[in-house]
Amino acid sequence: MTELANPIASAAERDNGPGQPDFIEVYPGALDVTACVALIERFRASRDSQPGRVGGGVMPDLKDSRDLTLAGRDEWRDAEAQLNTAVFGGVLRYLRRYPHTLIAPLMLETPDSDGKRHRLTPERLAAMDDAELAPIVQAVLRPGAINLQHYTAGRGGYPYWHCELYPRDPRAETLHRHLLWTIYLNDDFSEGETEFLYQQRKIAPRTGALLIAPAAFTHTHRGNRPKGGDKYIATSWVLFQRAEQLFGNG
Repeated sequence: MTELANPIASAAERDNGPGQPDFIEVYPGALDVTACVALIERFRASRDSQPGRVGGGVMPDLKDSRDLTLAGRDEWRDAEAQLNTAVFGGVLRYLRRYPHTLIAPLMLETPDSDGKRHRLTPERLAAMDDAELAPIVQAVLRPGAINLQHYTAGRGGYPYWHCELYPRDPRAETLHRHLLWTIYLNDDFSEGETEFLYQQRKIAPRTGALLIAPAAFTHTHRGNRPKGGDKYIATSWVLFQRAEQLFGNG
């Protein structure tokens, strides 16, 4: 499989910090190492994995992996809950740095201390503790179906430059994707980065780290091949609630 050329020169991975934001955030230790090891062992023992799919189906020249979707599998409900809990903590942190992720798409109003409803502003969001912010987030956003993915050393990868939005399914679920996320389950290999095209940024996998970024074309990305060892990740999206949930059937 021929490696796709990067039209933009790669930049070294950098830590989250001050400066011009690129909306790519990495949260180390979102999932502890023991939990990551356990997920890999369960994945390896499972007989339910399938060849990885892209929007058009199974195309190993674009994505070469073995995937296991956790949604609808009773035996994986505990892992699904564990991962969603870890991601939700990261999403709260992400919203505190980028409050318009939540505010810009919707003109939200929430009760204030005076009992009246007021428009949610970045300042009001920043003043909320997690217990206050969490139900607002859950009213607007929802978790996507989680995939565990296995990329074989030297062969596996997702070299096709892609984003997470595309008008494929009739119910437009893929157009409800707002953020993408990945938790890296291991790092005992070289390369295998998540590479963002326009931000000129490579994210090196670190066990238990959570990556969050926007789902749209601005954050076109690819998954580079791991070398010297197999790569395992958990990945999904944060989606908007459907219009029926947000606005009612009217």
